[in-house]
Amino acid sequence: MPKVLILAGHPDSTSFSSALASAYARAAADSGAEVQHIELSQLAFDVVLRQGYKQEQPLEPDLVMAREAITRADHVAWFFPMWWGAPPALVKGFVERTFTPQFAFRYRGRNQLPEKLLRGRSARLVTSMDCPAAWYTLVNRRSVHAAFAGATLAFVGFSPVRSTTFHELRFMDERARQRALDKVARAAQSDVRAAPARKSAAALAAEGATNGSSSAVT
Repeated sequence: MPKVLILAGHPDSTSFSSALASAYARAAADSGAEVQHIELSQLAFDVVLRQGYKQEQPLEPDLVMAREAITRADHVAWFFPMWWGAPPALVKGFVERTFTPQFAFRYRGRNQLPEKLLRGRSARLVTSMDCPAAWYTLVNRRSVHAAFAGATLAFVGFSPVRSTTFHELRFMDERARQRALDKVARAAQSDVRAAPARKSAAALAAEGATNGSSSAVT
């Protein structure tokens, strides 16, 4: 039974982004997955990485729980809106606090390429935005997907990272929103079928020793 973790990153748990996350959760459960659904807005933690990476910042209990959930998961689905070409501060803060060295990645010796410590898991990024698709692609240069799907999730080992994007949200009527809910439900069904079989810690360690640090994310 695949273990699916859903991380909903809109600060307002009554938002359409959270409704998309709930539709995905229901479809994943109906498809036979073991589902854990976390609303980041309900977690108690400091979103600021106070000292950067100079020293360790103790994790609050909710972040310890979230890390354990990520560790258990075969597949992680992220839901949040695009604000100012980027994820909300809540999502950025959550990643900065949880995806720290020795948990999400590490460097060995003088090797400048990262060892991806969260490999063996797939991911889906579901994001919504008001801007048209052409503007997002040509002007914003797919900023969220470049930074979050590529430079964050792929960097720490998630693969494949699939995405579902909803544009011009402010113009979507109820019928269009229902189509969007149906679309993420179908995505959940597909993701559960394709979820990778989790490898043992020993197998992942051996894999990392041979080729885990041989590829870079650009």
